[in-house]
Amino acid sequence: MKLLKSSLLGTAAAFASVAGAHAADLPVKKAVPIEYVRVCSAYGAGFFYIPGTDTCIRLSGRARLDIGYQPTDSRSGGNGDTTGYIGLARINVDARTQTAYGTLRAFTRIQFASRTGSTGGLRSGTQERIGSAFGALGQDQFGRDQQFVNTDKAFIQFAGLTAGRASSFFDFYAHDFEFAGATLNSDVQSTNLLAYSTKFGEGFSATISLEDPTFRRNTIYSQTYVVGGNVAAAPSPIFVGPGGLGSNFQNFDVAQRNRMPDFVGVLRYDAAWGSAQISAAVKEVNVGNTIAGVTSVVTAPGFGGFSAVTERPSNEYGWAVQGGVKINTPFIAPGDTLYLQGAYGEGSTLYTGYSSYNGSYTSIASTINGAAFDPFMSDATLNPFTGKIELSTSFTVVGSFLHYWSPEWRSAVFGSYGELSFARGARAANAAAFQTTGATTQFTGVPGSVSFDVSPVLRDTYQIVAGASLIWSPVKDLDIGVEGFYTKVGVQNGRVVDRTQSSGTVNAANIASGAVRTVTADDTYQVRMRVQRDF
Repeated sequence: MKLLKSSLLGTAAAFASVAGAHAADLPVKKAVPIEYVRVCSAYGAGFFYIPGTDTCIRLSGRARLDIGYQPTDSRSGGNGDTTGYIGLARINVDARTQTAYGTLRAFTRIQFASRTGSTGGLRSGTQERIGSAFGALGQDQFGRDQQFVNTDKAFIQFAGLTAGRASSFFDFYAHDFEFAGATLNSDVQSTNLLAYSTKFGEGFSATISLEDPTFRRNTIYSQTYVVGGNVAAAPSPIFVGPGGLGSNFQNFDVAQRNRMPDFVGVLRYDAAWGSAQISAAVKEVNVGNTIAGVTSVVTAPGFGGFSAVTERPSNEYGWAVQGGVKINTPFIAPGDTLYLQGAYGEGSTLYTGYSSYNGSYTSIASTINGAAFDPFMSDATLNPFTGKIELSTSFTVVGSFLHYWSPEWRSAVFGSYGELSFARGARAANAAAFQTTGATTQFTGVPGSVSFDVSPVLRDTYQIVAGASLIWSPVKDLDIGVEGFYTKVGVQNGRVVDRTQSSGTVNAANIASGAVRTVTADDTYQVRMRVQRDF
């Protein structure tokens, strides 16, 4: 028995020895070392190194719900909606690398949203016209639902250069304390640009920026707008000579072309008390080619004796200047801030911020759901009897104050005033030319008639906006708030037809009887609730 045990143990030992020898001869595959994500503290909280590189990256985003209410006095056409909703998502990526020339930065921001409600609610005609929002076609959704996709930011910063899609350098107070962005001030969050910035020391800096003109145009006025295939045309007539019993007018396409960038210059000062900025911009205003066909019409009364226009319209140059100051007021409460800003310009309504918060890039738009009349906001008009581009003038002033009642509760109050005026005689000249060519959709009479006197087309207007908000932040980066604001739009002189309260022909008899009502202004209010989480 002992001999058997000894034999078995010896055999097992021999097998173990042989197996061990073979195992020792086999190559051992070493485990790949784990490269842990390292925190990057050079650029603030939230950055970490991309594994295997010296580039720091930060991922962040936003989720938001807005619910809005705005009354309407009209249920005609597309009006009638009083509520609207916005669900918004934002994704930010910020990548930075330290180089011998300083920090190399690339930043991208993509936004997505679903927005409902009619034009006077929370939908944005601005985003539709610029190609960022796409409307629904359903029976109950047509004109009331948008899917919104926007490359909000995509820029590179290196050695003082900024190149890509970014906020316009012209802007200063850009609705910083507002939900809806209803006040009149320049706020182009996304444009294509190439800029160079430099610091002089002592808080002073300067920027020169070449910016895409596409996002700063509120049109040269045209009575009509025609889309055919992939081509859009906005015809405007010019008198080219007598013809038979009437006069011949040649249509020019006033849809502007991209021929040169907008030039923006900025001087800025930053200090412990706040900051101040002076901005200036120059932009080209141009027309396209002639549109085939000459229209023979009867010259309107009071417009005889004009010489034929034989040269194509010359380009004009719009301009704007803006000054603003931001004052920190911690002596009231920590975090309190006051903004004051004013702007003036010619042919540059979007630079002065004279616009509708939901209706830029158009000749006519309204912030009022079912408005009595809509204001005209073109950068210029084309004079049909001189062939010259005539620039509109506009100015705005705005103030906004943010106050912290406690670290969790804060409020903002804000208000703005603006005026827009067209060139003298532009309204009558365009009315005379357009009404005789049969394009009478918006013009309601010839110069000298009662209907012309009360027409809202190309009238000088003013706007008033005033509002306030209350926001609760129970935890960091979570805002739950409500905002309300009042908007008034009026004509600077005379009266205009109230299209929501009138019936019958616009004439003196119907105005006297009350069948046709006229107004000097229209107003509305909007209440908006917001829940927002940044991360």
